[in-house]
Amino acid sequence: MAAGNMSRTADLGLRTFTAVIMAAVAGFALWMGGMAWTVFVLLIGVGVWFEWSALCVLGHPPGRRRTLWRYGGAVYCGIACAVLLALRDTDGGEILILMLVGAVIGTDVGAYAFGRAIGGPKIAPSISPSKTWAGLAGGIVGAALVLGLLTALLERVVIYAETPLLAALSFLVIGALIAILAQIGDFFESWMKRKAGVKDSGNLLPGHGGLFDRVDGLLLVLVVIGNIILIARIAGAA
Repeated sequence: MAAGNMSRTADLGLRTFTAVIMAAVAGFALWMGGMAWTVFVLLIGVGVWFEWSALCVLGHPPGRRRTLWRYGGAVYCGIACAVLLALRDTDGGEILILMLVGAVIGTDVGAYAFGRAIGGPKIAPSISPSKTWAGLAGGIVGAALVLGLLTALLERVVIYAETPLLAALSFLVIGALIAILAQIGDFFESWMKRKAGVKDSGNLLPGHGGLFDRVDGLLLVLVVIGNIILIARIAGAA
């Protein structure tokens, strides 16, 4: 086996191992709820903000602009964490969180698969050279499939529709919204890293980079979709 292939295989194995550990820890905390979930979310939130802050230090000279960026990151990460904590306390909240996270993962997998298989025009090559329009389409398909699959496996009707066709269309529309937001979040972090002159936001996760690298898309999905869900539930209960 060539050295390059051996390196890629070892990297894939490391990434897979790290991903399994992350999923196990996150899943356990989500299942436990209560203080376990609170501590987990807060630790991740603080870690992401630390990496955000480090990118700001590298990308902006000392002064008001850097301070504003660091403050903005604290607000951004704080809102996402607050949404995760609030959603977990609602009826069936753990299912909603699982579906949001799963849809973002489906976006990443679908975008990677379609991008590698089809290629084509880039979305914003100056920010992220590997992102293509075909990849975005794959991300939408991946998110929709995950939403449908989790609905079937968990036997929980989170997205109501009168017919299977309407259900499929609902999954596709919501999957598209999640995929687009996740990609925007990914582009935003890529822009921050380019400005800071680094490849990854950190090195905490072997084979994956930093925490911010893993949740860049999820953050924006939580801030937008998560808040919409919470507001809708509060309005429905009023």
